[in-house]
Amino acid sequence: MPRPEFIASDIHLGAVPDRTERAFLAFLEHVGAEGAALLLAGDLFDFWFEYGTIIPGSHFRTLAALAALVDAGVPVTLAGGNHDAWGGAFLRERVGVAFYDQPFEMTLGGRRALVAHGDGLGKGDLKYRALKAVLRSRVAVWGFRALHPMLGLRLAERVSSTEAKPEGDPRQAGRAAFLEAWSRGRLAADPGLGYVVCGHSHRAAILPVEPGRYYLNAGAWLTGYSYIRLTDGVPELCWWPQSTPALSTSRPLQAERP
Repeated sequence: MPRPEFIASDIHLGAVPDRTERAFLAFLEHVGAEGAALLLAGDLFDFWFEYGTIIPGSHFRTLAALAALVDAGVPVTLAGGNHDAWGGAFLRERVGVAFYDQPFEMTLGGRRALVAHGDGLGKGDLKYRALKAVLRSRVAVWGFRALHPMLGLRLAERVSSTEAKPEGDPRQAGRAAFLEAWSRGRLAADPGLGYVVCGHSHRAAILPVEPGRYYLNAGAWLTGYSYIRLTDGVPELCWWPQSTPALSTSRPLQAERP
């Protein structure tokens, strides 16, 4: 039987309790023992920035665990989210993950998959898209890197609103609906795509658009420890530490943890 591939998203390390990180580390051990590959669909970190060879030290356990996965022959793909798009050489060369700061394609379940964290997609939300372009520009990155790392980290902590967002924030429903519609559009426009994978909405979803073709969202690890296991091209939504499917995927699924 083929080894499954795993998908997780929105862990937000740095803005979650220690127990949440430890649960994620245990999940990574499980992926190493059972999995063929791991896709992290954005916002692994609540903030990530590389000052050359200087990186946030609080994430060393997770970085070491990811490097161990790669060294063991389990490829790890990381999508940059709206909180951690400023990855670079350290993640790619020292940790060994395939890191992307823009939507990208990869092979998943033996088929082409389009992966996007989910922020700033489509033609709407012009203010955010403009802000995103500025924040990811070379000038902005250079300016932030000129700050002392401790000052930069404190500034990032002050502007992050992850901890302040209540579970069930109504904005999540709007994001989830938009990402579903956007993904359906991409699948309709490209019959060769087998999957569109997003994060960002914090809402888990396994939606079969056509037989064998899906919109996938693993939901938010930071609130429910949810992830997707993909075996022989069939996705299943699970919650750690459960290793069995949380709900049947014979019908469209978009659910909160029970």
